[in-house]
Amino acid sequence: MIPGAGTLVNVATVLLGSGLGVLLGNRLPTRTRELVTDALGLVTLLIAATSAMEVLSPDLSDAVGSSAPMLVVLGAMLVGGIVGSTLRLEQRVEQLGAWLQRRLGGGPGPGDAAPDAAATDAAGPGAAAGERRRRFVEGFVVASLVFCTGPLTILGSLNDGLGNGADQLYLKSTLDFFAAIAFAASFGWGVAASVLTVVTVQGGLTLVGLALGDVLPDAQLAAITATGGLLLVGVALRLLRIREVAVADLLPALLVAPLLVTALAAYR
Repeated sequence: MIPGAGTLVNVATVLLGSGLGVLLGNRLPTRTRELVTDALGLVTLLIAATSAMEVLSPDLSDAVGSSAPMLVVLGAMLVGGIVGSTLRLEQRVEQLGAWLQRRLGGGPGPGDAAPDAAATDAAGPGAAAGERRRRFVEGFVVASLVFCTGPLTILGSLNDGLGNGADQLYLKSTLDFFAAIAFAASFGWGVAASVLTVVTVQGGLTLVGLALGDVLPDAQLAAITATGGLLLVGVALRLLRIREVAVADLLPALLVAPLLVTALAAYR
């Protein structure tokens, strides 16, 4: 199998799911689309919990000590958050989403619900355009984070690059297909634009796999998975409209976590 094939399949499933979601979303009332988003938030929270439980991994405990795994995740989140906020990653991701929305056209698409007539009369067309842009950007940001922060993204892309097959990315592609349908039904074409993030992140990790020649040690992978689980909790909170956590600012934590494990393991 050619390295990168798993990412190409993933891109195709996200685009197909987004197209179906946009067509479906036009036929759903706003209340139903909001309920779909709530359901996705709850499922994302479940996936986040199962991923975050990797903090209890025996491999991680053996590498850094039984009392250190929580500190590794905490340190990764704090250091990663400081780095991400300094680099203004959340703002840059939102700016990218807004730029894509302008480039791809600011008019209402099939997935955009018709604005309420009274609201349009009161607020004017500028408010309706602003709401479409907000939905596009939110769909792009949320879909990018959900599709690119899970353990299947990391391990699957690395294994694809190492020549171990793309089975994990094929599984991820199936999950992303259904998630894209649900996201696009609520947010519209911004979800389809997230394929740019998928190509960048998964393609980059596949290239890393080609360069590494071997998979990450289990302890480092467990730390990445646990940290990624907490990031998904932030995504779930956004989907459930509880708090707008700046998850993109926390993304450097995925790089900091394995570095902390390596440092602590060497210190021991």
